[in-house]
Amino acid sequence: MARVTGIGGVFIKARGEAKALAAWYRDHLGLALEDFGGAVLNWQDDTAEDGGLTVWATADPDGTWFAPSAATFMINYRVDDMDGMIAQLTAAGIPILQGPQTHENGRFAWIMDPEGNKVELWEPKLWDENNKG
Repeated sequence: MARVTGIGGVFIKARGEAKALAAWYRDHLGLALEDFGGAVLNWQDDTAEDGGLTVWATADPDGTWFAPSAATFMINYRVDDMDGMIAQLTAAGIPILQGPQTHENGRFAWIMDPEGNKVELWEPKLWDENNKG
């Protein structure tokens, strides 16, 4: 059987100006935009100790994981420095909805983009019982 081997891209249909939304992600999350207007995230550039992976999951329709966003998706972005990311977002006046929280596989925080999509930020760590807390 043929199978999916990874995420080939993430595409967001803007409600407003697509270039302005892309610029927000560039300016506040550090996505380097290419000439075509999007970003290419290259695993070879990722320095996390987990060696690079992407998680895929579904969410229950009555759950609150994506709240307060009304979107039916949430994108998780790997970050290399959660404390630095939170500092730059806070300095730009972007509220941190929740976090950072430490879990077995890293640290997480959540924000909203300017179009009301909840964004999950993840600083990966190797899965380890000692990482709890």
